Amino acid sequence: MRLLRHDDPQDKTMTNQENTARLLPDVAVHAQPHLAGALDWVGMAEIQVPVRFDAGDGDVQRASARVGAFVNLKRPDKRGIHMSRLYLQAEQALSTQTLGADTLQALLRGFLDSHADLSDRACLSIRFEHLVRRPALRSANSGWRAYPVTIEASLTGSAFLLELGTEVVYSSTCPASAALSRQLIQDQFASDFAADATLDRAAVLEWLGSEKGIVATPHAQRSVACLRVRPAAGAPLQLISLIDRVETALGTPVQTAVKRQDEQAFALANGGNLMFCEDAARRIQKALDADAALDDFHIRVEHQESLHPHDAVAYASKGIDGGYGGAKF
Repeated sequence: MRLLRHDDPQDKTMTNQENTARLLPDVAVHAQPHLAGALDWVGMAEIQVPVRFDAGDGDVQRASARVGAFVNLKRPDKRGIHMSRLYLQAEQALSTQTLGADTLQALLRGFLDSHADLSDRACLSIRFEHLVRRPALRSANSGWRAYPVTIEASLTGSAFLLELGTEVVYSSTCPASAALSRQLIQDQFASDFAADATLDRAAVLEWLGSEKGIVATPHAQRSVACLRVRPAAGAPLQLISLIDRVETALGTPVQTAVKRQDEQAFALANGGNLMFCEDAARRIQKALDADAALDDFHIRVEHQESLHPHDAVAYASKGIDGGYGGAKF
């Protein structure tokens, strides 16, 4: 080891650093007895950090995320927690490791270990968007869809809970409106073709291809299925397979690249998938019930009506965990 002379510049730097450290005040260590009380959660929201995520296809994408990191404050005599410890642990783990159950559980355990005298519960929330390439319905084109992803994890003792959330946007065509439209088309046909007239096939085909053949159209609207699922123990975060299950069940997910043949195929899909919001919720419920990789799930579907200014909404769940309850998801 090199001996430093009293006038060595490095020696002076070290001394200055030590003096600065001694002089930095820490008012958080001073209790406030008149405000004593345990707190449910204390931490930080909207932490900006990059995350690495594999949606189930082996393609690890990097995304800009917003993170919430919290622990409880069980000791009423302590004024606060060590927020910088939460931040530094979250930043290091999330920016360098791929998101998964093991990574998140270890991070939450680190939160508690660094607050062993203050906390016995920790939670984490992560929000970002994941890009998935989706093929066109008929043409050889494809395009990107950005699916929102929410990951929430908590640790209480040895009890670890993990939930994955996303949204699927789709088109919903109203069955009642379709029936009313068909009746009007029938009425128009009866008006244009006398009951005792001999029908000419070519004339009927021409009529069907004219505006008279579609005097009324059913109302359809962009709709959203909000999903929150709890993977089974040991199951990976399979975002793409979850999305595929739901979009297949609905039959009318929104498209990316659209040529005329794709738009026609989309119109055909809408005609073959008439649904109320109740129908959509049950379709998704049935699809997710069949997924053994999910322990529980909660669904909220919202049909953003074109007929009136209020939306039609339905909820469904597997029903194992009553903690989901309430029409507010």
